[in-house]
Amino acid sequence: MNYNYKHAKLWRIFLALIAFGVIAVSIIYTNNLVNQLAISERKSIEIWAESIKQISISSSNTDLSLSSKIIEQNNSIPVILVDENDNILQYRNIKIPKINENEFLKKLLLKMKNTGKKPIEIDLQKGKNYIYYLDSNVLKGIIRYPYIQLIIITIIVLLGYLTLAYSQSSEKNKLWVGLSKETAHQLGTPISSLLAWHELIKEKEIELPLIKEIEKDILRLKNISERFSKIGSVPNLELKEIYQLLNESLSYLKHRFSDKIKYNIKMQNKPIFVMVNTDLFGWVIENLVKNAVDAMQGAGNITFEVLETSSQVLLDITDTGKGLTSEKFKTIFKPGYTTKTRGWGLGLALAKRIIENIHGGKIFVKKSILNKGATFRIILNKK
Repeated sequence: MNYNYKHAKLWRIFLALIAFGVIAVSIIYTNNLVNQLAISERKSIEIWAESIKQISISSSNTDLSLSSKIIEQNNSIPVILVDENDNILQYRNIKIPKINENEFLKKLLLKMKNTGKKPIEIDLQKGKNYIYYLDSNVLKGIIRYPYIQLIIITIIVLLGYLTLAYSQSSEKNKLWVGLSKETAHQLGTPISSLLAWHELIKEKEIELPLIKEIEKDILRLKNISERFSKIGSVPNLELKEIYQLLNESLSYLKHRFSDKIKYNIKMQNKPIFVMVNTDLFGWVIENLVKNAVDAMQGAGNITFEVLETSSQVLLDITDTGKGLTSEKFKTIFKPGYTTKTRGWGLGLALAKRIIENIHGGKIFVKKSILNKGATFRIILNKK
């Protein structure tokens, strides 16, 4: 089971790397295209500048039709022609507002200077002129394209992830409910039969030391059946005293595990009440204790400590087992995850579902130190 999660994680990383690779290639290609187009636009402005120079220094008999045509063909790149004193002589491809024309052009000229583009110099007989320019709308669009592409891809991936997550969550809920109802149904028949046999033994007045223990286990099976049936429905939550709940759960578990397991409940001097479903909460405690016993390999200490705030009750369960690494803090609550050779890896997943989905609380690994133990925290509401 553990292998499946590692395999799935590797696949997610692999797909993420492919996505980033596609985006990186797109950005590199686009940047290369932008650089080429920027060079092409500068050459166009240089030709435009040469045409202006030819018109300025030519005699009246010179044919200037080609130069004029070149000047007219620049209909995409915003340009401003100034003299040595920054007086604006000409401008092209610039939308001018109806008011504050000069102020607008001065600000635009300053913007052109701040772009870092070196102005194109026109050396005339009577002095020098300079051409400042901005990128064309086509070039601006190409520059923005990879970022727009990145946003669109991110949105598509996010929507796909949310849709898939919702679908998986819905399917998982149906699986939980179906599994729970089927388990409760399957347990019902042997439990009824055992109850009948138990009553028959009592009627024959057969006294055996293990009769009471058998009775406890039959009641336990009945309780387990009720637990599964409640997973598929909306169980009632009642105000219960938490120390009493812990003692009831441990009184059964102590006789089912090694005597080398020591239990310690750090009790306050007052009762603490919390809203729970008794059967399902007991199931959570049982799963956590079993998990702790496995981590300690049948020998160690399990400590229960209850804290409270104005609206919540915090239950910390600490064992002295082998602990776990931080990257497994969330993984261990996933259905199917287990480090044991036997089992389905559903204990902690069920505990998480019971606490968070049914009780509206939280359960998580508070802390863990390898080879020293781990602490699980449960947060429940008082009302």
